[in-house]
Amino acid sequence: MCRHLAYLGPATNVAALLSTGTNSLLRQSWAPTDMRGGGTINADGFGVGWWSEDGTFARYRTAAPIWADPFVTEGLNAVRAHAVVASTRSATEGMPVERTAVAPFADDRWAFLFNGVVRGWPGSLVSLAEMLPVAELLRLESPTDAATLWLLLRSRLRSADPEPALISLVHDVLALSPESRLNLLLCNETGIWATACYHSLWTFVDEHVAIVASEPFDDDTRWRRVPDRHLVAAVPGKLVVSPLEVNPT
Repeated sequence: MCRHLAYLGPATNVAALLSTGTNSLLRQSWAPTDMRGGGTINADGFGVGWWSEDGTFARYRTAAPIWADPFVTEGLNAVRAHAVVASTRSATEGMPVERTAVAPFADDRWAFLFNGVVRGWPGSLVSLAEMLPVAELLRLESPTDAATLWLLLRSRLRSADPEPALISLVHDVLALSPESRLNLLLCNETGIWATACYHSLWTFVDEHVAIVASEPFDDDTRWRRVPDRHLVAAVPGKLVVSPLEVNPT
C-alpha cells in the first residue's frame, strides 16, 4: 500500500523530518515493518506538502521513489514548516504509476493521504461518484481509488467537520466494498484527523507536537498504536482516539 505521515508543531526542517530516526519515512520506502500484505516496498512515488508560518501551502510530488529524488536532500533541506504531510506510494496493481497519482491530494485548505485499497474499484464507487457534479469528476487528478476518495471527502468537508466527514465516507465505502482497507489521513495547519481501518497507524503527541504516521520513525516509547477501526484527532497537547463507528445512526 503506502506509508504516510503528518506533523504539527514548531517549525522543523522538512528533509530532516523525513530522514531522521532508525525507521524514518525514507527507510520505510524500502524496508517497511508492517505492510499487512499490501506489498513489500513503497517505491511508486513520493509526495510532501507543507504550510509555512504565513499559512501558505506548497506541495511536491514525483513518481520516482523517495531515495532516488535529489529534491529530498537538496530542495527540502532548505524548507522549514510547522505543518507537514508526506507519503511514499506502493501502487495497487492495475493503477497508474504517475506523479498525479501520488498523495498528498490538496486544495486551498486541506491535504489528504490514503493508505489502503478500495476493492472492486472503480465499479464499487460508481454510486458514490455519480452524486458528485460532473465538473468535479472531470477534474479527477488520476484514475485511482485514492484520487476518487479525495473528491468524495472534499465534497463532504464543505458541509461537515472532519470527523463526521471521514466516518461517513468510511461507512459508505465499506457498505459497497466491505473488504476495502481505508487508512485515510486529513490535515490542515491546525489539526490532524485519521482513520485506522486494517492498516497500521501510530501517534506521537506531547505538549509541543502531534504526529500521526503509518509506523513510528524512531524508538521513542511515547509512540502509541491506534487500534483497528478507530478514528484519530490530534493537535499538539491533545489526542483523541475513538471507535470508528462504521454504522452511524
